[in-house]
Amino acid sequence: MMLNRKYHIYSKLVLILPLLFITTTLRADEPLRIICFGAHPDDAEYKNGGTAALWAKQGHKVKLVSVTNGDIGHFEMAGGTLAQRRSAESKAAAKVLGVKSEVLDIHDGELLPTLENRKTIVKLIREWKADLVISHRPWDYHPDHRYVGILVQDAAFMVTVPYFCPDVPRLKKNPVFMYSSDGFQKPYPFRPDVVVAVDNVFDQKLKAVAQLVSQSLEGGAGGNPDRAAKVPPANPPELRIEHIRPSWSRRQSSEANKFRTELISIYGEEIGKKIKYAESFELCEYGSRPNKKMLLKLFPIEASIPTDSK
Repeated sequence: MMLNRKYHIYSKLVLILPLLFITTTLRADEPLRIICFGAHPDDAEYKNGGTAALWAKQGHKVKLVSVTNGDIGHFEMAGGTLAQRRSAESKAAAKVLGVKSEVLDIHDGELLPTLENRKTIVKLIREWKADLVISHRPWDYHPDHRYVGILVQDAAFMVTVPYFCPDVPRLKKNPVFMYSSDGFQKPYPFRPDVVVAVDNVFDQKLKAVAQLVSQSLEGGAGGNPDRAAKVPPANPPELRIEHIRPSWSRRQSSEANKFRTELISIYGEEIGKKIKYAESFELCEYGSRPNKKMLLKLFPIEASIPTDSK
């Protein structure tokens, strides 16, 4: 009988402890700390830029990390010159969003899930003291995207292990790990646990994306001289923002429409039906696993309610 009672108490603790972690991170006097990993100097901005801006407006701390330097991601230039250009673009976009940016010096197209790179990711998460970590899923068209997903997955437990990378103090609580959205279907399609309206910061995100000139305007590795010739001048900046508005309006509205059921579930039917633009995220099994109510508290849901709906 005593053994059964101890087991019962232990079982309750196993269920409660993950929620204690989430509750601790949500103290009103402590901002959340979010780190988003993208493979190249545009991925985290494209996938998370709107939600990052919402977090930043609430006083939370956000860092966007490009795991490679993007040095072959253009149709007519490469090497150190392109890496420097894309790093500068990423920093300019981060400034618009109100967040931090870091570009790692790993060659574009050459990222591998090595022990050295795993340690790098673990250290970055620890140094940021992350509550929430976002990355690609490990199923994607680009090997760099896939390996970012694998590296971040591999870090999900190791960030708490004292003698792994002992030069950087371990995290005593495992962060929540999540994936940004994609359209790939195998081994299973992206299934969002959180969908965030970005209507209120859509123009701010466009301004940030417009800073990534080599990619959003010139087309990156898939671009061509004809496309580059159509890029509007830098001044006034509104010209470039309006140049990309139609494609980005389609992109973000497509995500909102695809996950309309989830938006209605989170925001209610009246507001959920009106949301035009969205970003979405899926919970990874490997980090802390809060319930839906606690998970939503990690995201800027109230701040994202479209102003015309309030």
